[in-house]
Amino acid sequence: METAATTQLGIEGMTCAACVTRVERALRRVPGVEDATVNLATETAQVRWAQTPGDDVQLRRAVRAAGYIPRDTASLPEAGSPWEGFWPVGLGLLLSAPLFLPMLGDVVGRHWMLPALWQFLLATPVQFGLGARFYRGTWHAITSGSAGMDVLVALGTTAGWALSTWLWWRAAPGEHVALYFEGSAVVITLVLLGKWLEARAKVQTTAAIRALQALRPERAHVITALGEADVPVAELMVNDRLSVRPGERMPADGRVLEGSTQVDESMLTGESLPVAKQAGALVTGGSVNGEGRVVIEVTAVGAESVLSRIIRLVEDAQAAKAPIQRLVDQVSAVFVPVVLVLSVLTGLAWGWWGADVPTALIHAVAVMVIACPCALGLATPVAIMAGTGVAAQRGILIRDAQALEIAHQVDTVVFDKTGTLTQGRPRLVHYQALAGELAPNVGLTLAASLLSGSEHPLARAVLDPARAQALVLQEALEVVAVAGRGTQGLVAGRRLVMGSLSWMQSLHQAAGMTSVADAPHAPGHTPNALGADAPQDWVLAAQQAMSQGHTVSLLAEQLPEGLRVLALLAFADEPKPEAVHAIEALRARGLQVRMMSGDNAGAAHSMGRRLGLHEHEVLAPVLPADKAAQVARLRAQGHVVAFVGDGINDAPALAAADVGMAMANPDGGTEVAMNTAGITLMRGDVRLVADALEVSDRTVRKIRQNLFWAFAYNAAGIPLAALGYLSPLVAGAAMALSSVSVMANALLLRRWRGTSTDIR
Repeated sequence: METAATTQLGIEGMTCAACVTRVERALRRVPGVEDATVNLATETAQVRWAQTPGDDVQLRRAVRAAGYIPRDTASLPEAGSPWEGFWPVGLGLLLSAPLFLPMLGDVVGRHWMLPALWQFLLATPVQFGLGARFYRGTWHAITSGSAGMDVLVALGTTAGWALSTWLWWRAAPGEHVALYFEGSAVVITLVLLGKWLEARAKVQTTAAIRALQALRPERAHVITALGEADVPVAELMVNDRLSVRPGERMPADGRVLEGSTQVDESMLTGESLPVAKQAGALVTGGSVNGEGRVVIEVTAVGAESVLSRIIRLVEDAQAAKAPIQRLVDQVSAVFVPVVLVLSVLTGLAWGWWGADVPTALIHAVAVMVIACPCALGLATPVAIMAGTGVAAQRGILIRDAQALEIAHQVDTVVFDKTGTLTQGRPRLVHYQALAGELAPNVGLTLAASLLSGSEHPLARAVLDPARAQALVLQEALEVVAVAGRGTQGLVAGRRLVMGSLSWMQSLHQAAGMTSVADAPHAPGHTPNALGADAPQDWVLAAQQAMSQGHTVSLLAEQLPEGLRVLALLAFADEPKPEAVHAIEALRARGLQVRMMSGDNAGAAHSMGRRLGLHEHEVLAPVLPADKAAQVARLRAQGHVVAFVGDGINDAPALAAADVGMAMANPDGGTEVAMNTAGITLMRGDVRLVADALEVSDRTVRKIRQNLFWAFAYNAAGIPLAALGYLSPLVAGAAMALSSVSVMANALLLRRWRGTSTDIR
C-alpha cells in the first residue's frame, strides 16, 4: 500500500531493462530519495523518500534529464482504435517494402533490385526520421553513462546504412555492388512494429484497472431540504444522504438508511449473485443497485473509499518488482556492454578469418541487433500485471509482487476459525443462571449492557436476543476489552466481567471467590439443557457446555470479598457451506491444513470434526497474541505458511506468516483487511484461498517461461549471428518477435477463471 512517504510517477520512452536501470539511478540521485523502483511494463516509478515526501518536480526533472518524459500516473493507456499509433509503423512498412521485395524476387529467380539512388532515398527517411527516437535514446544513454536497446539499434542500423552509402559512393559508374539499405530500414520498422504490439498488449494488461475505474459514476442524487439535487461524485461529503435508483451504481461507500434491494458486487468481490441489502447494511461505491430504491448515508469518499483502495492495491502490485526481477535487472545492466564487446570481437574475428570489411561489419551488426534486452525487461512485469489483474476480477487483491511470488511455495495453510471457516455469526444457544437470584432476563440485560459497545461476534450474539426481547440496556462505564479473554466494566453500579473460563479461573486465583455451590435457583428456573439437574459448580458447568462443542462465556461480578460468577452463556457457530470443499481442494494440492482458534479446545475440536479436520490439525485454545508465535513455530519447522484471517484481530499472525491472506468482513473492516495482509480476499468464500494459490502458481510459471525463452533466445541468437547464420534483417525480426511473444504468453493468464463456484 502506498504510504505518505511514497510518490508514484509515470514515465514515457523506456524501451528495455537498461532504461529501467538508468531511470532508477537518476531518481536515486534526487536529494531525499531513499529508493526508487521502476517498472518497464507499467511505465511507472515508485519513489520512497527517506522521511516526508519531497517535491515531485525534482523527480520529473531527473526523469527528463535522463532522456524520458514524466507523466501523471492517473492516466492509463486507453483501449481506443486497434490501429492507434500505427502510422510510424505503416510508413516504415511502406518505405521498406520496395527494399525488401527484391530479396523475395531472388528466391524465385527474378531480379527486382532498385537502383542505389532509390534505395538511398527510401532508406534514409526511415533511418533518420522514424529512427530518430533511437538516436535520442542513444544520446541520453551516453550522457548518463549507460547503454540499452536504443544504443544497439542505433549503432547497428547506422553501421548498415553508412556502409551501404560508402560502398555506393566509392563504386565506379555502372558497377554493381551489394548494398544493405534494406537491412537497416527493415530492422527499424520491425522494432517499431514490436513496440507498437507491446503497447497494444499493455492496454490489455491494464484492462482490470480501467474496468475498476469505470465503476465510478459521474453524478449522485443528494437529498437536501429542498429535495433531490444531482451533484458530481467528486463533491460528495461524508454524512451526505443519497438516493440510489434501481439499476444505478452506488456513488460512494455508505450505509443503507431506507429501503431494501439486491446489489451486484461482482466487479468488486467476484461474487456472481446479488447480495441482499436492508437498512443498516453497508454498500460499496461502484456496486450496482438492483430492483429497489434505497437511501444511503455516505461513509467514505475519494481516496478513502473501498474502490479507490482496491485500485491503489492493484496499481501498486503491478508497479512493484518481484524479487526475481531484481536479479534480471542486474543481468540487464551489464548485458548491453557485453553485447557491444561481442559485436566488436565478431567483426575482428571475421576479418581475421579473411572476410572483407562489409561482410565482417554485417555480422557484427547482426549480433548487435539480435541481442536486445527488451524481452528480459518485460518477462516478469507483464506476467505480474496479467496475474494481479485477473485475480482482482475474481475478488483476490494481491497487495505486492513478493506475496504473489512466494504464494506458490506455500505448503501449509493455517485458518483462523471464527469468521473464516465458520459463518462468524455465533448464536446464543443456552443461558444458565449460576447465582440463584439472577433471573435470565436480568443476566441477559447485564451482559448485553456490558457488551453494547463491542463489535466482537459474541457481543452481537448477546445483543441480538436482548433487542428481540426489547430489554432496556443500562449504560456501561469504564469498559475495557481484554484481547482473547473478555470484557470488564461498570453497569448499574456493579463491576462486571464477562469472558472465558480460563480468564475467570485466573481472576479467581488472583482475588479469591464467593462460592455459589449452595445458592438456590431463581424462582421458576427449570433444569437446563446441559443435563437433568443443573450443576452447582461454575467450572463444571462450563466444562460440560464446552464438551458439547459450545463456546462458553461466564458473567461474573467483582465484589470486595472476591469473584462471584452469575451466569453461563453458551454459543454455537456454523461452518461455511463451502469450507469443507475448500479444505479438500487444498489437500488435493498436497498442502497441509491447520485451524487455529481462541475458543476452548472442546468447541474448536468439535468444529474441526465438522470440517473434516483431524485432531492434530486443530490448534486451540490460542490467544490472538499467541497466534503469531504458532505461525512462527510452523515456519521454524521448515514450512512455508499462509495464514488466513479476518484482518482485524489477526494482524500479528498475518504479518508473521510467509503469506498473509485477509478475508474481508461483510459487516465492516474491509479497509483494515486490505491494509493488513499481502493478499486480500474480497468475499467470504474460503475457496478463494486455493484460487489465490493457483493464480500465484500460474503467474510464477509464466515468469519462468518468459525468462527461459528470453535467455534462450539470446543464448542461441548471438552465436548464430556471430557465425553468420543470421542476417541483420532476420535478427531484427527475431528481436521484435521475442518481446511480442513474451507479452502474448503473459496475456494467456487473462483466460484464467478460477475454480470457486457458488454453492446454493
